[in-house]
Amino acid sequence: MTLTQEFQVILFKPQTSIDLEGGMALSEQMAGVVPQSHQLWVIDLAEVNFMDSSGLVPLVKGLKAARQSGCRLVLCNVQTPVRLILELTQLDTVFEVFNTYEDILSTVKNDSLLVAG
Repeated sequence: MTLTQEFQVILFKPQTSIDLEGGMALSEQMAGVVPQSHQLWVIDLAEVNFMDSSGLVPLVKGLKAARQSGCRLVLCNVQTPVRLILELTQLDTVFEVFNTYEDILSTVKNDSLLVAG
């Protein structure tokens, strides 16, 4: 898993699967970031081809933590198996889901939602 911080965008890139083990790793990564208002947390799921119910927990906890801190958390590059889990649990209506990372950046720039640091 890699973590990148640039300006006010925090990028999480989990690898392969978000199951119990992968979910714990994602939770640890998110817990290691001190949330600040007006940050954009992006979870790029391009390399995640499997997620089970235990993998939903860190996503929901991350969303809750981000919102409580005035951050925005979005998902991008959601692969079909993961999208199906989100749709079955109706979490696709809770999370903001973008097709690509570039789509997020263009939306953010157009909406002026972030203040460059």
